[in-house]
Amino acid sequence: MLPSSTKQAKIDHSTVTAAAPSTSSSTGAAAKPASNPHSVLVHSKQRGNPILKSIQNVPLEYRDDIVPDYVVGRTSCVLYLSLKYHNLNPDYICQRLKTLGKMYDLRVLLVQVDTPEPHNALKSLTRISLLADLTMMLAWNHEEAGKIIETYKQFEKRPPDLIMERVESNSHQKLVTALTNIKPVNKTDAVTLLQTFGNLGNIITASEERLSQVIGLGPRKAKKLHKTLQEPFLSK
Repeated sequence: MLPSSTKQAKIDHSTVTAAAPSTSSSTGAAAKPASNPHSVLVHSKQRGNPILKSIQNVPLEYRDDIVPDYVVGRTSCVLYLSLKYHNLNPDYICQRLKTLGKMYDLRVLLVQVDTPEPHNALKSLTRISLLADLTMMLAWNHEEAGKIIETYKQFEKRPPDLIMERVESNSHQKLVTALTNIKPVNKTDAVTLLQTFGNLGNIITASEERLSQVIGLGPRKAKKLHKTLQEPFLSK
């Protein structure tokens, strides 16, 4: 049951900023490695947390000797916080950060949004996250929260380019991407245009009337496309 009015945490700036890891040196490992390197370390107090049911693709290892709720990498950890619990105990997260100190380089604050009016609480937690150098992640249910923890562990040793945007190397795909940057032209329109006219040069020189005859394009899209293609690329 929620209180009639939400308590506001009094942010101790010295405590919160002191918990931020130093940018000059790595803090290193803060817990003994798991017996299985693929396991997520789970604090024993998290037993019974419904989010654990959604962590199905990595093993779990319960420990009493870790400070955060979850350890998802050699220097990465997760603090879990229910927004409902935060409203009842607004000082809790600051105390957790004080205990955590400067352990771990990547510290994730996983917030489960389980209240109907989360905005004020999230604003406060965002401020705390900025001061303490936390990465705040939001989950809207138990399943999402569990999958976030699981994903952090699965991507622990993956290269950064695995999640970077892939640049199209195929010239045809590059043209399709370029045309779809013109609103409201979609991918289907772009493919049809290239199939109809053969190349970008023919599309540029086509009249507005001819463009409007392309299947699926219509007068409105044709007008916008023609206008955009006739504009000078460099301003005088």
